Amino acid sequence: MGERERELLAEHTPAPDGGGRALDVGCGTGELAVCLASLGFTVDAVDFAGSALARARAEQAGVEGVRWLLLDIELDNPAPLHQGGYDLVVMRLMYPLLKERGRILHTLGERLRDGGALVVITPVAETTPEERRGIALDEDEIAVLAA
Repeated sequence: MGERERELLAEHTPAPDGGGRALDVGCGTGELAVCLASLGFTVDAVDFAGSALARARAEQAGVEGVRWLLLDIELDNPAPLHQGGYDLVVMRLMYPLLKERGRILHTLGERLRDGGALVVITPVAETTPEERRGIALDEDEIAVLAA
């Protein structure tokens, strides 16, 4: 994660007074989850890759406030997720990889608490080299996401 991403998250998605709860979908090795914990969130960090979670647990062993969960957000039962909902749901660099984007967004949106935010961090097509456009969103996809 770059410093600018950290600044934007802190500015636009601050934790509620007294702390908040966040869900990091596709957490990988945990950089974003750690950032969210440093902003005052208790974090559920989920990924379908056991090797990524093992690395996150090892590299972030001293970090408090993060629960690492092996979970495929598209296929697995979401029962391990916090039943009380989330103030913030973040998907960083994984939204274009979802097969059923609409269903997943709806499901995650239902887990948001009143006033919560769903944040998607991903490249946009107009600023992404042709060979990497598969992970970027074009204007039509952004409009669907925003709706």
